[in-house]
Amino acid sequence: QVQLVESGGGLVQVGGSLRLSCAASGDTFSKYAMGWFRQAPGKEREFVGALSWRGGSTYYADSVKGRFTVSRDNAKNTVYLQMNSLKPEDTAVYYCAADLRGSAWPFHIDSWGQGTQVTVSS
Repeated sequence: QVQLVESGGGLVQVGGSLRLSCAASGDTFSKYAMGWFRQAPGKEREFVGALSWRGGSTYYADSVKGRFTVSRDNAKNTVYLQMNSLKPEDTAVYYCAADLRGSAWPFHIDSWGQGTQVTVSS
């Protein structure tokens, strides 16, 4: 299984942008679909967006569509989450995940990262 480590979280103001990174190791990164999830305090973990193993198809939650973009660099074994026009309700711990089935949707989780905190202040 692939091991995942997120980075890039932090504090940002409403309307600002942030880019999260997730570095993969331990297996062939390019064969995995990659996704992002988030969990806000007191809430269940929810799907944010995902990208197929080739990067040709994406799928996003309605709440982030048009604001967030998932991308990948297979040469660097890294997946990114570009977050624009951030809102207070985007505050959460963000996790990347890997799906060996390779499709952006439906997304089945084979590996999780440890998460990175994103806080959007108003």
